[in-house]
Amino acid sequence: MPDNCVFCDIAAGRAPATLVRRWPQVLAIVPLDPVTPGHLLVLPYEHVPNAGTDPLLSALTMAAASELVAELPSAKGRPATQSVDHVHFHVLPRRSGDGLALPWAPPRAAVARDEAPS
Repeated sequence: MPDNCVFCDIAAGRAPATLVRRWPQVLAIVPLDPVTPGHLLVLPYEHVPNAGTDPLLSALTMAAASELVAELPSAKGRPATQSVDHVHFHVLPRRSGDGLALPWAPPRAAVARDEAPS
């Protein structure tokens, strides 16, 4: 566990957080600056640097998040800007300066390049 991971500190009870729910390997908390009412962070107790490090623990974390989504009518579908009604996950490789602004706004040059006829 790194010395400077705020999520590890929260999971170990060394840093304050508003706890919403606990599972055996996962917890849900309210972020410091929620962007909408009901915004939550779902994270494993164990330090996992990214979703590819421990796929099983990542899946357990996603399962816990899915339980929360099932309880919140505005966390799915059109109110949540879901554009395709079939569960899916975005995997977005990023690099510094790639120009991708959130929410999902690819750089104009990339869109024009991708839409150009072959």
